[in-house]
Amino acid sequence: MASSVAQSFPWVLRATRSARGMAMGAALVIGSASLLASAPAEARDTQHFLPIMPVMASTAASQRLGKDVAFFFGDKQPYERIEKRGWARVNPKTNATNKSDAEACRWVFLSALRALQEKAREYGANAVINIRSDYDKVPYSSSEKYECHAGNIIAGVALRGDLVILHPKN
Repeated sequence: MASSVAQSFPWVLRATRSARGMAMGAALVIGSASLLASAPAEARDTQHFLPIMPVMASTAASQRLGKDVAFFFGDKQPYERIEKRGWARVNPKTNATNKSDAEACRWVFLSALRALQEKAREYGANAVINIRSDYDKVPYSSSEKYECHAGNIIAGVALRGDLVILHPKN
């Protein structure tokens, strides 16, 4: 009967062969995709320790941060009396696509400082002291460098600091 159908309607045989070939091709593509998806991804996560001062001295820092909140990194302490208001931890990320690691890290470091600044304002503080890197909640304290992690798509900086009011010495 199948041969009589094929003789009577040859287009049915061609359609069946074509559909079978398409199904096999689709199965091959789906199988290959699932193998690739199950392979471990090789995401880049490069750790950098970059200097703070060039970022703080930049035009971008003066434009984005202003002067109403002071920043003190590491164990560098101001000479004023201190009234603690609280603490904050920030962990911003930025798009690192088509940027060098250094450029993406500078931008996200400024974003982290801006977020600390906003927290300081919320708490009525005029300074953030004891600022340290806190990436993956692993502290790194330095008055000269900050920690940044850069990947193919995203760069991130995590900072933690104490929110305080600085009072002039009497």
